[in-house]
Amino acid sequence: MSMWRERALIVLVFLFHQIHGEDACPPSSCGKITNISYPFRLKGDPQGCGLTMYELSCENNITLFSLYSGTFHVKAINYHNFTIRLLDPGLQQSNCSSLPRYFFSPSNFTLSYQPIPPYLLYYRPKNTSSYQTIPSIYRYYHTEPLVYEHIVFLNCSHPVTGNPKYVDTGGCLNWEWKGYIYAVAGDLIAEEFEVGCDVKLVSPTSWWGLDTNTYSYAMMHTALLYGFELSWIPLVCDDRCAHSDCYFSSSSQTLKCYKEAWWLYYPFGKNSTSLDYLCLNWYVILKTNLDST
Repeated sequence: MSMWRERALIVLVFLFHQIHGEDACPPSSCGKITNISYPFRLKGDPQGCGLTMYELSCENNITLFSLYSGTFHVKAINYHNFTIRLLDPGLQQSNCSSLPRYFFSPSNFTLSYQPIPPYLLYYRPKNTSSYQTIPSIYRYYHTEPLVYEHIVFLNCSHPVTGNPKYVDTGGCLNWEWKGYIYAVAGDLIAEEFEVGCDVKLVSPTSWWGLDTNTYSYAMMHTALLYGFELSWIPLVCDDRCAHSDCYFSSSSQTLKCYKEAWWLYYPFGKNSTSLDYLCLNWYVILKTNLDST
């Protein structure tokens, strides 16, 4: 009888450790990032602390995050609204001639068929107080303008005049390309592409300062230096909302579960529109290289 009690005690201790293991792991730190804890882990942390798909590394007191074939600097981790902010290592403070190292555009994002995608692009609709993500490829949400932007660098064979979206980078960028270098914040629709201009580089930003109709290249560079945000909210939603959708409300500072999901039953059928297709492609899941974990 005593032997069975001992075995039962061992099983209970094991289960308790599995459930509360993250609570028993003290936060790790690297440079300015001092709060690395569940679901994140720092390379070298004890087994069971954090999740391997959220592993960070530390080099020269800089916290790093590997994404595709690139490595980004971690600027901040916000456990309250479930976001991590990343910076391209090619960008330098007070040096407007510095450029992103990686070409990082919407083509880097893809629909994922994982039950719980590790990361989502992180959006905050303009003029609202709620942070939202799209954790399912078939769920459809309202299409208010989004704050997430990308900066597009173009090389043009001639000066562009009469198009305020094309911001001259002259006096700052001195690339090896011949012609004229312009930067554009946000989307470029087909009719806005100037003849003789080629896209050379794309980089994302989550900076709010571009929420305006006029901006300089210095402002764009400041936006790039802020970095871009990703969210691990799918993991949180699955845990707290019984596999339903959720969003973070900054007005109440709490995570909200959707009571009802809006479903797009025919995303590519007769009831779909080009706008629906566009939304599904922009509310996309960030793909991670799980083969390396």
